[in-house]
Amino acid sequence: APVAKVLHEGLGIVAGVILGWDIRAALLLGGITYISSSGIIARLLDDLGTTGNRETPVVLAVLVTEDLVMAVYLPLMAGLLIGGGVLDIALEVVVALVAVTIALFAAIRLGSRFSALATNLSEENLLLSILGIALLVAGIAEELQASAAVGAFLVGIALSGPAESGARRVLSPLRDLFAALFFVFFGLQINPADLPPALALAAGLAVITAATKVATGWWSARAAGISWRGRLRAGMTLVARGEFSIVIAGIAVAAGIESDIGPLAAAYVLILAVAGPLLARVA
Repeated sequence: APVAKVLHEGLGIVAGVILGWDIRAALLLGGITYISSSGIIARLLDDLGTTGNRETPVVLAVLVTEDLVMAVYLPLMAGLLIGGGVLDIALEVVVALVAVTIALFAAIRLGSRFSALATNLSEENLLLSILGIALLVAGIAEELQASAAVGAFLVGIALSGPAESGARRVLSPLRDLFAALFFVFFGLQINPADLPPALALAAGLAVITAATKVATGWWSARAAGISWRGRLRAGMTLVARGEFSIVIAGIAVAAGIESDIGPLAAAYVLILAVAGPLLARVA
């Protein structure tokens, strides 16, 4: 599984180098091809009714690992794009790592206490408390160059027990609303005329990286002693790309380092955001 995960990143970087792109653009393309869509996959598991399957914890473990990798990757790319020295970039990465480690430790050790405080709140107060804490932690994470998304993700890890069940209930409608708005905004940024020239390369990357994602899920599920059907479901479920790939593509476009990366990323995400759920349903 680690070999396959390196391939996700490596294939994107190699493709960027072959295209003659700046190394920063190649690294950004590697990030785009690396990470699965936690949002799409979480909704997919719910829609398919597979949250209780034996392979689902494996899928979630892979997603958690990839999201935490972003805590290192995003500060690294921010430093490279800003053009700081090696020491400056290393310092940003170290600060991000320390911040995420402290937050993760607090989530594991103190999460039960936070959950206990949230258990007796009304639904309105629970919703506002979670949103407030998520914004606070996300803002701190953003200031430390660890990504606001990773900070909010750690808040979710900290919730457990009745508080977690209540949070799911009150946040699910917001999740669906904001996920839809996110992809609407993504669509507004795409000029359909820019997609055809990028479709061939995007389709090739999609096929290859979908295969390596299936391999990741297969090998990870096999290590957990799951049957071949469960391994196949795990692999197919991980194919979808989405929010983080779009965020990374947005960073690349904003940096203005490679004009073709925006259309390529848009076509790539569009293909796998559609194909991923279809493959999961087939599996």
